[in-house]
Amino acid sequence: MADPTPTPTPSPPTTAAPELDQSFYTWSNFFSILTGSATPNERAAYFRTRDTLNEERDCKRCDADKAWLFQYSPIIRFMKHNIDLLGPPDGSASINESNVRCRRCDSQQSGGFDSEYGILVCANQLRNRGHLEDTLAHEMVHAYDHMRFKLDPYDLRHAACMEIRASTLSGECRWTREFFTRGQWSVTQQLQECVRRRAVLSVANRPACQGDKVKAERVVDSVWESCFQDTRPFDEIYR
Repeated sequence: MADPTPTPTPSPPTTAAPELDQSFYTWSNFFSILTGSATPNERAAYFRTRDTLNEERDCKRCDADKAWLFQYSPIIRFMKHNIDLLGPPDGSASINESNVRCRRCDSQQSGGFDSEYGILVCANQLRNRGHLEDTLAHEMVHAYDHMRFKLDPYDLRHAACMEIRASTLSGECRWTREFFTRGQWSVTQQLQECVRRRAVLSVANRPACQGDKVKAERVVDSVWESCFQDTRPFDEIYR
């Protein structure tokens, strides 16, 4: 059972092909983006070319950071341990370095979870190791929920609960992340506002919702209390 959130399409881990059109990857386009004069198509073409040219470097860095996190990150080690407890003794359902794959993605997502594939990490969308840690933690909460609660991600209420829990427990909605990387400066109810915003966006993008934000908000509201308060496998919100 796969998470129906549009999964970023992984590209083969290769360097740029000879036929790659590099005409958009120029200083002129770079400065037009900085000054805000570039069109959406020009921006997309520039970043697509940049990501293709840097694919090998980005994936190599992602793999190195992934190995470090599985060895030293408290939240990644904790989530792996609790996922392992839910699976068979042979470890066949474990989330580990072998089924967390760093790839170049053509979407703006930083990652995705699939029960058969494992976790896809979009190496070209990562800012730093901390961003990777938040992304891995988010997707590992999805993996835990899939194994522990048998949630149906095609059910919008289940999908909303999955996103509420993942955004709450992964650390991606902590105040410093919101303030410094997303420009969200609210102080009161900051965590709740971030979690709700991200859950509504995710639910609205699912096929059963078809971009209906009002419907997505109703679904999120209907499960909010029980899902936001459910911190398993943590005793409380970790960070």
